[in-house]
Amino acid sequence: MRIHERVRVTDVLLDKRGSHPRATGVRTDAGDIEAEYVVNCAGQWAKAVGALAGVTVPLHSAEHFYVVTGQIEGVHRDLPILRDPDGYTYVKEEVGGLLVGGFEPEAKPWVAPDQLPYPYEFQLLEEDWEHFEILMDSAVHRLPVLAETGIRKFYNGPESFTPDNQFLIGAAPEVDGFYVAAGFNSVGIASAGGAGMALAEWIVAGEPTMDLVSADIRRFSSLQGDNRWLRARVAEVLGLHYSVPWPNREMESARPQRMSPLHEAIVAQNAVLGTRNGWERANVFAPLGVPAVLDYRWERPAWVDWCVAEQIATRERVALFEQTSFSKYLISGRDALAALQWLCANDIDVPVGTPVYTPMLNSRAGYEADVTVTRTGDDAFLMVSSAATTVRDLDWLRRNAPASTAWHVEDVTDALAVIGVMGPRSRDLLATCSPDDLSDNAFPFGTSQGIRLAGVTVRATRITYVGELGWEVYVPTGDAPAVYAALTAAGEALGARPAGYYAIDALRLEKGYRAFARELTPDLTPVEAGLLFACKLRTDIDFLGRSALEARRAAGPRRRVVSFTAGEGTAYLWGGELVRRDGEPVGQVTSAAWGASVGSAVGLALIGPGGEAMARTEWIQAGRYDVDLAGRRVPISVSLRAPYDPDGHKVRPDEGEGRR
Repeated sequence: MRIHERVRVTDVLLDKRGSHPRATGVRTDAGDIEAEYVVNCAGQWAKAVGALAGVTVPLHSAEHFYVVTGQIEGVHRDLPILRDPDGYTYVKEEVGGLLVGGFEPEAKPWVAPDQLPYPYEFQLLEEDWEHFEILMDSAVHRLPVLAETGIRKFYNGPESFTPDNQFLIGAAPEVDGFYVAAGFNSVGIASAGGAGMALAEWIVAGEPTMDLVSADIRRFSSLQGDNRWLRARVAEVLGLHYSVPWPNREMESARPQRMSPLHEAIVAQNAVLGTRNGWERANVFAPLGVPAVLDYRWERPAWVDWCVAEQIATRERVALFEQTSFSKYLISGRDALAALQWLCANDIDVPVGTPVYTPMLNSRAGYEADVTVTRTGDDAFLMVSSAATTVRDLDWLRRNAPASTAWHVEDVTDALAVIGVMGPRSRDLLATCSPDDLSDNAFPFGTSQGIRLAGVTVRATRITYVGELGWEVYVPTGDAPAVYAALTAAGEALGARPAGYYAIDALRLEKGYRAFARELTPDLTPVEAGLLFACKLRTDIDFLGRSALEARRAAGPRRRVVSFTAGEGTAYLWGGELVRRDGEPVGQVTSAAWGASVGSAVGLALIGPGGEAMARTEWIQAGRYDVDLAGRRVPISVSLRAPYDPDGHKVRPDEGEGRR
């Protein structure tokens, strides 16, 4: 290995002869360097280096301040580090004095990533005592001795931050052979060993060897690479370092970024908006005349009552869900079926008009995606996935399709709006706006058809993620406002109401439906998830991850995803709580919400660490369980069956089980 210091990278060398560019080295001011892999660890310069290769690396620098005082009597080398989150400050010993720094509530962004001066490796920015004042005042309040202590040095250096304050790691989707490890800011040294190992294993294995979803660079799209957007966002992100980490906190800066064609309609209905992958979405709907804002607290928030009303409407009448942010891909071509049969664990060779719920697995049989694939023609399919995974999904499809696959994958997320019509009266509502037959015989569960709705041709798919009779309606974006308005008007007589993603989460947890990145992770297989029914193991069709999945099935689960309800009606859970079995720690809550139908907190948990004898049905049923809720032991009832309608009678009254 050679280390070249004082050498500037001026370009990334690319081989563009294939269907996708590949990095082959770098150009420097000292000559070209060939490389099988290029790893971008350029810190605050990583965005500019990525741009040389056409790779989006979303980070932006902000000015970061601290001071070093003169010597203070009583200060010694073994003095503990002090952090004061309420005052935004940290303090530690420095050569007999104190180093005082912090993360102010509103940061001061530095220049745009493409305007960084050169050279600038070991230089400081100008002092800004006015901006530092809030930190110094807080420090003096906590340590009055600072008011009479001299300042030896004021340090102001740039430090880069990502849009969500998590670092960036992994293979760039735009260019093969190009990897990124950047955006670590204050945790760079602490994370270096693990991040280096994870990235090295990723390069050797060709895929992550552990769950890196929260840090994966593919969680961002090119939209998040806009410098003006990043500048606005980083001012908020740095200030969150010492803020209370509310479990449902929504970023406030740099919004809106992406809006569905139904945005104005849901805002008029008093939607409390959140964001996912830049999309503005309705978390919950406030009563008209009530401010549409979230109240942050650890106990049961006020908005839960609004969410309960939406759940009741879905369970007893009908609700409209604006779900345009779904990722949507049209997949077509001669080899489309063969490619999907390899990439998807479930059998995709089904009659036209049939949606298939399926995982896409890695070589370890862990989840890389959790999708629905609807066959729309002999060689045509519509794949629907999470709003947050667009870039990740498209990259996975491209990298793992068999060589020389003749197919075309088109991202149509922005072309189709989605309206979920869910509840026991959903058929009645659709029938008022459609001349087509929506009966069980004409439109059974698990089918997808073109229908006329409010004068518009749409695709209606009879599936559900909330556990009730319902349809997902895919509408051309230009027609979506008219269709939504017609459904809203017709729904008044049926007691319909708009509902948001908080209601979806609570309803799916009552049904035990899993979610990607919460229950379904790259480290978890369908065996532990309890979703082997969505895998084609009874066929002889090979698929990615099959051999590892068969081995895990034969060995038995070491962990299991289980449903639970809380035994105390006042306990409010958020997810992440410790689960104990007979007084011993055995796992963690992965998702939780307040379930209106069960009348308590409801959720899913991953339990059963240890040997293969654990996490089997008998072991799960024999235990007594509780969760640690801020030091209080709250009893829970654990089951491998859903707390609500476990046999799926609500989904299709004739027979069967719902989606997920």
